[in-house]
Amino acid sequence: QKDKKAVDEKYKLLLSKLDKMERERDSLLSLSNNFDTFEILPLKSEPSEATAFLIASDWHVAEYVDPNKINGLNEYNLDIARDRAEQFFKNGLRLIKIHQKDTTIKSVVLALLGDFISGNIHNELLENNLLLPIEEAIFAQNLLASGIEYLLSDESIKELVIPCHSGNHARITHDRRISTETGNSLEYFIYHQLANHFKNEKRVKFIIAKGYHSYINVYDKVVRFCHGHNLLFYGGASGLFLPASKSIAQYNKLKKADYDCFGHFHQRLDGGNFVSNGSNIGYNAFALSIKASFEQPQQSFFLIDKKRGKTIVAPILYDI
Repeated sequence: QKDKKAVDEKYKLLLSKLDKMERERDSLLSLSNNFDTFEILPLKSEPSEATAFLIASDWHVAEYVDPNKINGLNEYNLDIARDRAEQFFKNGLRLIKIHQKDTTIKSVVLALLGDFISGNIHNELLENNLLLPIEEAIFAQNLLASGIEYLLSDESIKELVIPCHSGNHARITHDRRISTETGNSLEYFIYHQLANHFKNEKRVKFIIAKGYHSYINVYDKVVRFCHGHNLLFYGGASGLFLPASKSIAQYNKLKKADYDCFGHFHQRLDGGNFVSNGSNIGYNAFALSIKASFEQPQQSFFLIDKKRGKTIVAPILYDI
């Protein structure tokens, strides 16, 4: 009798669960038949236009990075420097071609923002660089000239604007100069050499900055460029956002810009109204010594749409 009573109780419980499940099933079935959908029509092709930006800085082409000094995280020598420079232009143009499928892109801004060479501003660089400063400058110059010729080989590019800025590493003086910085910079010389080399190319326009900033107008937007070494950053929880925002606010009191582009910090970051560029050299012993966050070698790409302003922002990445 006890066993029969237990079986009866289990039977009643199962019947109750079955009834509940059937009611839930019926409710779900009734819901599935009551969708109020609407038709989404295919996207109509509307003409759009944008200008592409390729940001190049902090290549340090002759500085040697020994993988044994940084736990195998990175390696850099002359061959790798050349390979990454080549990939920068190839992958940069590839990103342009991808977006040209849906957007008219005829103008390209190739921003050369300095520190393409390491020079000898620190005693350690006298020991660690694979080339002397003049030799390094020639090497960097040839890499840039080859890349510009590669971009010009694409007939879809009708205009190539090249803002040029000297970095802090290219100076020929031990101490940094302020008002005479460009006159003491090997990169300033490189840029003039490049401008002379392409002087007969009507599609190319060089903007070689004599001061710390340069500006260009893109549609109804103003873009400001600099190397970034006047932007003081000593670490902190906010990263580059706070010091960049403070500096930009001060710069805008003098001349307003919608977007800022700078390098120097070897950190690629989209800050909304600014783009901080990465580096080609990548992580090295100095970065490890200051406890910098690891970042793969990379540069920056973005679009300014004629109607919408800055839209697509992407890294230019490398295989090595």
